[in-house]
Parts: sequence; C-alpha cells; structure tokens
Amino acid sequence: MSVRVQNLTKKYGEKVALDNLDFEIKKGEIFGIIGRSGAGKTTLIRILRGVENFDSGNIEVLGRNEDLREITAIHIQRNFALWAEPVIYNIIRKLYAIRTNSDEGLPTEDEMEDYKKDAEEILKLVGLEHKKNAYSNILSGGEKQRLILGRQIAKIYEKGGDGVLLLDEPATMACPASKQLLLDVLKNINEKLGVTIIVTSHLPEIHKYLCNTCILLENGKLKIKGNPELVINEFLKEIPEKYAKKTGPLEEDVIEVSGISKRYYVVNGGETLNLKDISFNVKKKEIISIIGPSGTGKSVILRLLAGLDVPDSGTIKLEGLDLKEFGWNRMELRRRIGIMHQEFSLAHYLTVKELLNYRVGIKSMETLEKAKEKAEEIGISPKVVDGLYQLLDLPETEMKNKLEKMNIPESVVRTLFPPKDIEFDSLDILDALDLNREALLKKPTELSGGERVRVALALQLALKPDILLLDEPFGDLDPITLRDVSNYIKKINDIAETTIVMISHHINLIKEISDRAVLIDEGKLLIVGNTNDVCEKFIERSNSKFMSS
Repeated sequence: MSVRVQNLTKKYGEKVALDNLDFEIKKGEIFGIIGRSGAGKTTLIRILRGVENFDSGNIEVLGRNEDLREITAIHIQRNFALWAEPVIYNIIRKLYAIRTNSDEGLPTEDEMEDYKKDAEEILKLVGLEHKKNAYSNILSGGEKQRLILGRQIAKIYEKGGDGVLLLDEPATMACPASKQLLLDVLKNINEKLGVTIIVTSHLPEIHKYLCNTCILLENGKLKIKGNPELVINEFLKEIPEKYAKKTGPLEEDVIEVSGISKRYYVVNGGETLNLKDISFNVKKKEIISIIGPSGTGKSVILRLLAGLDVPDSGTIKLEGLDLKEFGWNRMELRRRIGIMHQEFSLAHYLTVKELLNYRVGIKSMETLEKAKEKAEEIGISPKVVDGLYQLLDLPETEMKNKLEKMNIPESVVRTLFPPKDIEFDSLDILDALDLNREALLKKPTELSGGERVRVALALQLALKPDILLLDEPFGDLDPITLRDVSNYIKKINDIAETTIVMISHHINLIKEISDRAVLIDEGKLLIVGNTNDVCEKFIERSNSKFMSS
C-alpha cells in the first residue's frame, strides 16, 4: 500500500476542514480527489506533503509518517519558479541539489556528462527533450508547467520511482492542447516510473481521463470512493439547472475591431506575439467568447478592448469612440467597463466589503467629476489624467510598476481619484456567487482560492458595467459554483443588457453561455460564428482526447 489515511481530522479554529477521513491508495495508482471549493482538497494534499499539521488520526506514506517531504513531490498550478537559463540546466541544478544535499548549483565539468544524461531522461518523461537548449523564460505557459514537473519528479526519478507525486489543480488554467500534453506526461511518468500520483481537480474530465480511483470530499468528509465515473456522477447530482436566456443580442454594434495588429518582443528571445489584422464586431447585449491555444494573444485583445494598451495599427471603437482618443469622453466610457484579469490581485490589507466599497466608489461619476476639478486646479491635461485613470483597472503590482517607470508617485493617482464613500449593498451579487455575509468581513488571505476568484468577479459585477471583459475568470471554480456563476452572468445580460466579452478554456461553459465565439491561433483570427461550430473546430485543432473521455 502506498498511502494509508486513518481517522484523519483537521480543524482551523472552530471550522472542521477534514472530518475523520479513512482511505487507502495502492502503489502505482493514479488517485483523484474531487469536491467543491473549500471541501478540504488542498488541506489534504498539504498534510500528505508533510507541510500541514493535523489534529488527530494517522497517515502513512510508503510506510512512513514523518519527514514526508523526502518521499513526496508536489506540483502546484501557478508556480513558475525557474532558472532563467537553458531548460536542461534547470533539471541538472535540481539533480545536483538532491545528490549533494545542498543548494541548486552546477556539477564540475567531469561530472557534467552524467548529469546531462539523467537530465535528458527526465526531459523525455515530460516531453521536453526537444527544448533542452531553449531558455526557460521563452517557453510557453504549458511548457513551463512541464519543466517544473520535471524538476519535481527528479527526486522520484533518483529513487527509481519510489515516491508519491502530489498535484493540486494541475493545468486548470491551461488551454485544451496544453492540458492534453500535461495529462499524457502524467500517464507516461506513472507508467515508466511506477510512481503513485494523487491529483486534485475541479474538472471531471481530468479525473475520467487520468485516474484509476477517486474520492469525493464534501465539507471535509469522505462521501464516496470508487471508479471516477461513479464518483463524478455523485458529485454532479448537486449541479443547478441551466438558466435559459430569455433575450438575445440587439442589432447595434457596441464594439468594432478593425484590422488591429500588435507585436511583442523579448530581449534575447525574439518575437513572442504577433497579432495580425484582427477584425470582428460585438453587438450590444451579446455574450461573445474568444478562444484559442495559450500564448496566441487572447489576453492582449482583451486589454486592447479595455483601452489598457494601444494597437500598433488598426482601430478599436467602443460605442463609436476610438480608444486612441484619450480624454474625458474616453474616461467616462471606461468608467462603464469592467475587466477581470487572469492574474488578478486583491489588496490583502482590506476586507471584502472594503474592497467592494472602494471599487464602486472609484468608478463613480462623482469621482470622475472631482478628478476633472483637481486636474484643472493643478494643471494636468485630460490626456494625462485619462492615462493615469486607466491604471486603476490594472492589477496592483502592474500599476505600481508602470507608475515607477513613469516616475510618478502613487500619491498623485490617489489625489486625483479619491473614491466617493459609497456603501456596497448589492447583496444579490454575493448570493449569486455563493459568497455568504461572513465573507464580507474577511480579508483575501482568509478566503479559499475559489472564494478569491468569486470576490474578484464580484468587484466587477458590483459596478453594473455596460461592457464586461472577463479573462479566464473561472479556472478555480468547481462545476457547481461555475453553473451558479454562469447562470448569474446570463441573468445580468438579460436584465441589465450588459455586453460581455470572455476568454475561457472551459469549452462546455462557452457553449452554454455564448451567443458567438471567435477562434484565434498563431496571431490570426481563424473563424467567427456559431459557438458550437467554433468550439468543435478548436477541439479538433487541439487534439484534446481528454475532453471526450
């Protein structure tokens, strides 16, 4: 037996995170843990890793109940800690640290050939042998994930497969093609090394494709254990019915994208993105999704639509206004736009209620009027004020970096845009996002990953925007919460006539929610049209077998 868990209980204060869990995992098994956000999945993984204490019960990993970090490896979705040097050296450094029980240095010239040979074997396991000499900083997101996985399994490779690989939400944010590559890599590692793999995921299709056995956690308790199909069917019994939209898009075009192009370069890395001649329109009250592989420019398009970046050529008009025309009109328009970034950030020092009050206040018409008065008083042009105003729609770290480059103190932005003191009272938004009243009094560090995603979405919905831009907002949501959120988005589209442009890798969600879809690949717009047709084209191009498992 690889893992044995007996009567395991874990509490955080009065909250019971894990409640008397009891199960076993066979050696060489791929074992899935599924459940809603907050069910206890990550807590269980951390305990098995040996980095989290528990209150009662017993666990054994490969016959041991202490020093578990020596026999486990963990892979976390959002971790991109890599050396900015060739891929193979990232593996060699890890092997060196393991063999010498020291920091990640490099071996001597005499030793290097042996290290390279083993590093290449590990790169083969994760499908990166062809990238061994590429610099890690120019890899795609999916390739970085596989390189990190290679570094994590180095310890297990050294022990001939004797270890347990723990994965917490792997590939949740990746496109279907990247997911498929990672899942096949995990199957390969399991087959070649015989390593036991334990994986948490909100995505039922991942468990169906990957796992031999699954357990369902519900409020910290083990509800059912069995084959993936059985467990997933039990899990999805609680999923709400779909909300059927009662109305469709209007005839008026509210967004017009005409022949836009945008290039990005990285020093010593060459061209990293080249969007070419992208054109499409979005009608008022339409829900349209932009899909395509990772790294093809979807997020850049969304930033261009928000006016946060400017295209190299071509035009973007919102409600007839060219977004290159900085000034008061553009500011008033952007006040009515909400954007949720994929890499969003929440100020850790504020409660959820304070975050909501601030967001509603900073986007109020009164705040904009005060900014006009203050700008005239201190002699700042409307174009400059507009440029500073758009920074408030960026993640906090990016905003501070831009201000630093412009040599403008953050206090200038706060002086121009002191938010009007407005009390957030749209509690229906909290209900729709399954956020209880207690969440209002919590700070982001006290929330689960899924709760933080829902709070970030609430910050945009609280504005009651005319145009809502969503960049992969649902990656951390379980299927039940996801249905609640998608139902609410369809309702605000119906009732408030909100125009929505969304990026997502959840193909089923896109089919369920979108009026049309846009497929982008290799910097080009391939197809715009019927959602099902565009999605099926994307799946076909991605060769995503797991989506039909």
